[in-house]
Amino acid sequence: MESIETYAAEIKGVIDNLHWGMIEEVISVLQYARMNEKQVFIMGNGGSAATASHFACDLGKGTLTPGVPRFRVIALTDNMPLFSAWANDTGYENVFTEQLENLVNYGDVVIGISGSGNSANVLNAIRLANSRQAITIGFTGFEGGKLKDLVDICVIVPSNRIEQVEDVHLILAHLICTRLRQIPFYPEVT
Repeated sequence: MESIETYAAEIKGVIDNLHWGMIEEVISVLQYARMNEKQVFIMGNGGSAATASHFACDLGKGTLTPGVPRFRVIALTDNMPLFSAWANDTGYENVFTEQLENLVNYGDVVIGISGSGNSANVLNAIRLANSRQAITIGFTGFEGGKLKDLVDICVIVPSNRIEQVEDVHLILAHLICTRLRQIPFYPEVT
């Protein structure tokens, strides 16, 4: 039986081995989106769906700073009537793609969260986002799966345990939102 201390030590080790440069890139892309009124779309399945919703909530509210534009963010996991209609009519692998079809534009940001990096519905949506020249970001674990080769920026949590991958994804969402709230805003002088 694994002890509490062992699990905590493993999480610490995973965090210590993150590629922080990739996380800085994610922060830069999200700051670009905020300052240029681009939309941000986030998606995932299971625990990653919960993280997608949580991340969207925190970007939409938790980054508010006086004088700084707000994020235009949507979690594609949150409209269950639409989500289930697409799943029922066209298949679960299309639930995110069909939603993005109506919404995503050039320069928008699409974030796919997949512990394995192999969720078909996330991969299909990323492919559509790429075809629309959106900026694509992946959050994954294990070895990155297929997602790592499809996105512009991939944050791979260096763990083969899904629980730890999901733990760290949520930690990263909080870290990113905290940093975005702290970035100074200097409006252009005209």
